[in-house]
Amino acid sequence: MTKDQWGALQSQLSSTIGENNYKTWIEPMEFHGVEPGGVAVFNVPTNFIGTYVSQNFGDILLAKLSGMDTDVRRLKFQVANADTRPAPAQQQPRPAAQSQPAPAAAAPANSDLLPGAPLDGRFTFDSFVVGKPNELAHAAAKRVAEGGQVTFNPLFLYGGVGLGKTHLMHAIAWDLRNNRPDLNVLYLSAEQFMYRFVQALRERRMMDFKELFRSVDVLMVDDVQFIAGKDSTQEEFFHTFNALVDQNKQIIISADRAPDEIKDLENRIRSRLQSGLVVDLHPTDYELRLGILQSKVQNYREQYPALQLDDGILEFLAHRISTNVRVLEGALTRLFAFASLVGQPITMELTQDCLADVLRASDRKISIEEIQRKVAEHYHIRLSDLIGPKRVRNFARPRQVAMYLCKQLTARSLPEIGRRFGGRDHTTVMHGVKRIEELRTQDSQIADDVELLRRALEA
Repeated sequence: MTKDQWGALQSQLSSTIGENNYKTWIEPMEFHGVEPGGVAVFNVPTNFIGTYVSQNFGDILLAKLSGMDTDVRRLKFQVANADTRPAPAQQQPRPAAQSQPAPAAAAPANSDLLPGAPLDGRFTFDSFVVGKPNELAHAAAKRVAEGGQVTFNPLFLYGGVGLGKTHLMHAIAWDLRNNRPDLNVLYLSAEQFMYRFVQALRERRMMDFKELFRSVDVLMVDDVQFIAGKDSTQEEFFHTFNALVDQNKQIIISADRAPDEIKDLENRIRSRLQSGLVVDLHPTDYELRLGILQSKVQNYREQYPALQLDDGILEFLAHRISTNVRVLEGALTRLFAFASLVGQPITMELTQDCLADVLRASDRKISIEEIQRKVAEHYHIRLSDLIGPKRVRNFARPRQVAMYLCKQLTARSLPEIGRRFGGRDHTTVMHGVKRIEELRTQDSQIADDVELLRRALEA
């Protein structure tokens, strides 16, 4: 068995086990030779890769080798030393850091970051629409994506469904992979971390698991709330976290809520997650939703160049679908597809017919009474004082906040809102709404109060 024969055999293996598996597991190996006794020896970057290939592809590999050279009877995998290590792994001076770069560099087509999750090519910084609700998260993600010295560790991104957490995580991974190929980057979900931990326990390969996760330069874990309540997984995550921080390695975490709001999360983990930069992706505002739609329309113009879009459609969608960006983008996709299939321009009538179910589900169902009650609780005042005639500042400002939220979150008219606030005139409501809009840009406390109340009401 010669190295030329091994080269010829590799194309057969690629078609047999699949291109993704081949690029991830077989391509990083180097054929060393055949030892006495018919032992085919392969140099591998890490013990983990050698063990995985032996357990999952050993029989196929041995059968292929035996068919080409009848003297081959067994396989042997050894970690490459400095003289025999494949070229991609030589970039890493630390032996432990070789478990990722070779497979990652070998598989750009399938976007796999061994042994993590595939990256979505649509989720880059170029395609991320920045607005006031997400500008801090975007700036922090860009700083981390530069791959320089760790300035805040961990970076913790949190927010509701469809606000861009996963988009930013993928964008960071793409930038690091393209600009800093020397770094060992691992992106995966908390569920995948738990699955691989359980798998390692079952197969008695905990040392390989520890070596793998402690050898990365950047660890990215999405939806970390899913490990809450899983005691053994939390224990291993805690030790992995500490080991990487001690080595000054970057950790990036995302969740659907702040660390102190994740139920059943161990206090020691919660404390460490709060030790870095914690950034909230706020619910999208009207301007950001409109910007997202405009960005998507530019892409659809290439696919549907002759399709006519009437004025006011995007503004209508940005106003009506306010809670979830994924639903908003899906509605636009459906609208363009439907209009192209029926060969009609996108008019307001067609939009309302095509998206009737989405618009119905997105209709605001928050009542004025619910808003009043929440605002009164938030400011620790009585409901009767909130809607009563007193004009002292302690009651007037919360009253204006409540009016502003009623205007934003309900479909009620200004006169009707005024009637619910002690029979006030609609001009009083207009003044209150305008005053809060001004204060949101000037007073950070008012801005935080409004966003907190909005999230509580829309939850």
